[in-house]
Amino acid sequence: MDQKPFRTLILWMIWASAALVIYLTLYSDTDIWLFLEHDPSRITWLILGLFAMGLLGSFVLTIMVTMESLRAADFNIAAQAGGLNAIKVGSHRRAADRFFFALKSTIDSKGKPEVETLLNVEMAVYERIGHMVELVGNLLITLGLIGTVMGLTLTLTGLTGSLEALGHDQEMLLHGLRTAMSGMGTAFYTTLLGAVLGGVLLRMFAQITLHGVESLHDSLLRICMVYCSADYAQTMERDVRHLNVEIEYMEKNIRRLQQALADSQVVMKAFHGEIKRLNEDQPNEQDKPLHDLIAQHRAYCDSLRDEMRMLAAMNKPFLIRLRDLFRPGK
Repeated sequence: MDQKPFRTLILWMIWASAALVIYLTLYSDTDIWLFLEHDPSRITWLILGLFAMGLLGSFVLTIMVTMESLRAADFNIAAQAGGLNAIKVGSHRRAADRFFFALKSTIDSKGKPEVETLLNVEMAVYERIGHMVELVGNLLITLGLIGTVMGLTLTLTGLTGSLEALGHDQEMLLHGLRTAMSGMGTAFYTTLLGAVLGGVLLRMFAQITLHGVESLHDSLLRICMVYCSADYAQTMERDVRHLNVEIEYMEKNIRRLQQALADSQVVMKAFHGEIKRLNEDQPNEQDKPLHDLIAQHRAYCDSLRDEMRMLAAMNKPFLIRLRDLFRPGK
């Protein structure tokens, strides 16, 4: 099986695994999670939340690009066999399907297809998602710098309080030193998280996904240029190919119609034979029970008809009076 459609997903997983291994190696013994739990500015939580959103968006984009690449590989095999007409467009949820549907619609309407423009339109949504992930990475760097400023501000505030309490308030002095140390931790960790999560990890994830989008763009463009160019170029060869496809489709319909007429002729012939056998005066021994049943039914209908006539005659007013006249006791 061709591994090229899975290249973006493989690169994404390799980079995610490498980042996880590096973190476990360098930062597993540090108190970074303890600091995050007691961070007074809470800006580190904002950095982690935005990183999770960017990571999720990057992974979803990677899956979408992988599915599109698999679809493009199927189109490549179909186009090698029969050109643009052999490509069967399915659901319009995929950008590759929408692209080839738009290309076929343009050709059917006798227009001149702009392949590069159509590809750019269909790939634009994936490029926007990739750039959004990259933007989140830049935003994390900015938040890290803001956290640095906030941490330094907390440090200066704590030192100022410690200097004011020096020599006369031991408790206020210790509180100021704790505030100063907490501010230094905020400045250090926010800079570290913003630079590592945004400037390194998310930017690399964004580059991997954008590279996958560009690779998909190139694959679809190659299919059109190598295997489908004769189908959308205004040439006599394209008209001849389209005419051959129409003729082949018409021949299939004619063969189906001939088969249907032949089946109908057989059925009508069998029906005519059955009618002819029923109308014979001397039925065969095999068909005798059927004829007997028909004769019995006909005799029953005749007797029922005679009985109805007799009842109707007896119910006439003249016959009723005549019957009452000769009835005993009258």
